[in-house]
Amino acid sequence: MLPISEFARRAGIAASALRFYEEQGLLHSTRSTAGRRQFARADLRRVAFIRAAQIVGLSLEQIRAALAGLPDKRTPTPADWERLSRSWRPLLDERIQALTQLREQLSACIGCGCLSLSKCALYNPGDLAASRGAGPRYWLGDRSSELKASAAANATHKRPERA
Repeated sequence: MLPISEFARRAGIAASALRFYEEQGLLHSTRSTAGRRQFARADLRRVAFIRAAQIVGLSLEQIRAALAGLPDKRTPTPADWERLSRSWRPLLDERIQALTQLREQLSACIGCGCLSLSKCALYNPGDLAASRGAGPRYWLGDRSSELKASAAANATHKRPERA
């Protein structure tokens, strides 16, 4: 067993993060005779697993579910890590695709020089993106050309107002 200060040093994170992980049910400690938290040395691998999962972008809920799926709440083995990391591959692929799309569209937007999605005459004239809903519409997959075509179709299908 390692006292929390030594465990935190070995894990490379703050003691407050360990207490948070424990509050979230990701990690368990015992108490020394003096009432201080202490962790099993093997839990260093569990913390490494938690940190790696966070770097991948998993939420605490997803990490908790992954750890709960381990037999007897034990520290993940290499086989467990392989199985869990394989299940995260689609999530990683989706994030890589989203980041690549963001990089490409962000540079295109900055390239026009206006730096404004609400006033951009090139990518978002008249704030057409707002017609598709909230959020970063182009980064969510909407295309500027689709929005322009949709706006043009709506304009031709509107009935003229009567006096």
